[in-house]
Formats: sequence, C-alpha cells, structure tokens
Amino acid sequence: MHLIITHRTEYIYERSVHHSIQELRLTPSSTSNQIVNNWKISAPNKLSESIDAFGNSCHVFVMDNNYMNLIIEAKGEVITKNQYIFEDTKDAVSPYYLLQSTDLTQISLAMIRYFEKFNKKVWTPELLLKLAKEIRKIIIYKAGITNIETSAAQAFELKKGVCQDHTHIMLSLCRSFGVPARYVSGYFYEENESNLASHAWIDVCLNIDEAIWHSIDITNACFSDERHIRLAVGRDYAHVSPVKGIRSGGGGEELITKLDIEKC
Repeated sequence: MHLIITHRTEYIYERSVHHSIQELRLTPSSTSNQIVNNWKISAPNKLSESIDAFGNSCHVFVMDNNYMNLIIEAKGEVITKNQYIFEDTKDAVSPYYLLQSTDLTQISLAMIRYFEKFNKKVWTPELLLKLAKEIRKIIIYKAGITNIETSAAQAFELKKGVCQDHTHIMLSLCRSFGVPARYVSGYFYEENESNLASHAWIDVCLNIDEAIWHSIDITNACFSDERHIRLAVGRDYAHVSPVKGIRSGGGGEELITKLDIEKC
C-alpha cells in the first residue's frame, strides 16, 4: 500500500516553560517491508539527528526561550508490503541483549502460572500466534485504564489495556521463556477509521544465530503485514517513545495528538 502519514503532537502548558530538551523517534527507516519517501519532521527549533544502537533515527532539539505550547509534526509517504520476517544487519544489537527484562516488562508469578503451557523447548511461528491470541483474549482492549508507566504485571492484573500493554506482556513472557523479543513502535492503517493512534507490536527472534525475527501484532492477533508502518525498535516503550523530553517550568501539561493515514 502507498500511505501518506501525518502525525501531529501538541503540548499545552498552564505556565511558561523556561527550558526543555525533546528527543524524537518519529522517522521510519526503509526496511524489507517498507520504502520511505519524502519524510519530514517540523519542530520549533533546529533538529540534531543521530542513529541509536538499534538503528533508529533519532532527533533532538532544545528550547531555551519561554513558551506555553509546543507543536511537532512528522509527515511523509511510505510504501508497504506484506512482510513479517526480518533479518538484522551485522552491526545490529545482539538478540541476547533482548533477553533482559526491564521495569515495564517485569513478569509476575501469576503470569508465569497462567502462561506456563506456552513454555516450550522449540518455538514456532504458530506457537507465537497462539500466545498472542491468548494474551488478546485475557487482556481486554480498553483505553484510559493504563498509561505509559503501566508495567506488564500491572496490566495483567487489571486484565485490561491497550496495544502497549499487550506488547509489554508478550515481551515479558518471551524473555522469561528464553526467547529474545523487542518492542516495535509504529502505525497501523485501518480503512475508514477516524480515531487513529500510534501502535505497538513486537519482533521475536526464533533464530538467534542468524538474527532472524518474526514480527507479530498482539492486539490484532496477526503477523505484521502491509497495514503496519515501523518507526523504531527497542527494549520497551520507554526506549522507543516517539516523543519524550525534560523541561523546566510549565506546571500542568495537556497533550493532544492527531494521526492521519491516507491511502493513495
């Protein structure tokens, strides 16, 4: 599919912000499942670009003047195809690094007991899909119950959450079962859907020696396909948040995001 994406992020503060630093992971890379054209980020100050250890494109900008609202917009074209198997380059982070748990992917005893039947010696794509479907069945999709600081164990206890929670739960299970897995941030195109938001799923490494990953969307219980646009990969949401930063001043904060995806 040929998709045009516009992702707008606006922060509104109750008082002036005196100083801030923003870090962005809003630029997709061309991979085996997508070709990126004409991508641009608009920000209120000069952007400094770098590539992180996972190969993600990162931008940073600093605001030294007082302000009460901040707008960041990413826009471009992506051509996608039906592809869910990825092979890392030689300089990529080792899959073994992605066996480590994080604060957001800590597993609980209740999770281990509930999902113990999935702890197999040999993992297959079919088993991955069964696990994703089981997570989706027990964790009902409901917005507004969890937030970006909710851990996998907390979401499992609540039995409700969104794509980020589904993803963190599957990450925690894969890693506890000795299977490397990484968080994928991005977008998911749904035709005739007006309330789009950023999306999350995971890559699972079923062949560590060859660093071959299978990409699976837990929320939609499917392998990634032409509807998925990849932004960044990392250990968890905190690692690949599309927009994050620190500030001095500002008081209370309101965040408004708007995502539009049009099919050409």
